[in-house]
Amino acid sequence: MRAFGSAALGLLALAAVPPSAPAPQATYAVHAVRYATIAGFPVRGLVAGADSARRLDIAMMVWVLRGDGRVVLVDAGFYREKFLTDWKPAAFVRPSEALAPLGIGPDDVTDIIVTHVHWDHLDGVDLFPRARVWIQREEYEYYVGQDGSARRPAIDSLDAAMLARLRAAGRVELVDGDAREILPGITVYTGGRHTFASQYVGVGTRAGTAVIASDNAYLYENLERGRPIAQTLDSTANLAAQARMKRLAGDPRLIVPGHDPAVFVRFPKPGNGVAIIE
Repeated sequence: MRAFGSAALGLLALAAVPPSAPAPQATYAVHAVRYATIAGFPVRGLVAGADSARRLDIAMMVWVLRGDGRVVLVDAGFYREKFLTDWKPAAFVRPSEALAPLGIGPDDVTDIIVTHVHWDHLDGVDLFPRARVWIQREEYEYYVGQDGSARRPAIDSLDAAMLARLRAAGRVELVDGDAREILPGITVYTGGRHTFASQYVGVGTRAGTAVIASDNAYLYENLERGRPIAQTLDSTANLAAQARMKRLAGDPRLIVPGHDPAVFVRFPKPGNGVAIIE
C-alpha cells in the first residue's frame, strides 16, 4: 500500500476531530420592579395627541437582568429629597430597597445601564456602590459639562455632578453608538430620541429577546396603537425605534414600556410590585 504523506496524515487527523459547538449565548432572568407610583399623571404627556382629560397612575420602575454571574439594572430610579417633595410619589421605596424581594442588596448590583439622563432614571445610580455605569457617550457629553455641571435642563444639576464624580472614579463606561453588545447577551440600541441619545436594551432570555424600552415607549398604548411618545426630540424617529423594537423582540409581549402599570397585570408573577418577564 502506498504510504500517505505527512500532509495527508495531518488532514486525516483534523477530520477526526469533531467541530466545536458555538458558545451558548448568555441568558438572563428579567424582572420589572416597581418602587413608586405617581398618581394622576396626564396621559397627554406620554402619548402624543392623547385626550388632555385622561389621567393614569404611572408606575415608577427599574428592571433587573440577572444571569452570567451579573446583576444588571436598567435605570436606577430616584431617591433625593427634592424629587420626593416635588412629585410626592405614593408607596415610595428606595430603589435599592425595592430589590430586596429578589434577594438583591445594593452591593450585589454589578452594572447599571442608564437609558437616559432624566432624574427618575438616573438619580438612584449612587445607591449602588459597586456598579459599573453604562451610558451613551453622546448622551453624557451633551448633558454633562467637563466640570460636572448640567449643560441642559433635561438633567438635574445634582445628577450631573454625581455622574461626573462616578466617571472621575473610573466607574462610568461611555458607549459609542448603536447596536453595541456591552455585556454578553445584552445589547443597547439608540434612536428612540426621548433625549439626545437615549438608549434601550435587548437582552437574551429563555423566551427569546426581551426589549426594555424605558421611556422610548412610555406605555403599551404607544407600541400597540403606533403613537409616538409625547416627550421626544423626533416623533418620526421614535416611531421607527418602536418598530425596530418589535423586530428585535422574540415576541411583541416581551417589549417592556417605561411607565405602564399594566406591566404588572400582564406579568402578575411573583407579585407585590415585582414582575418576571417571560
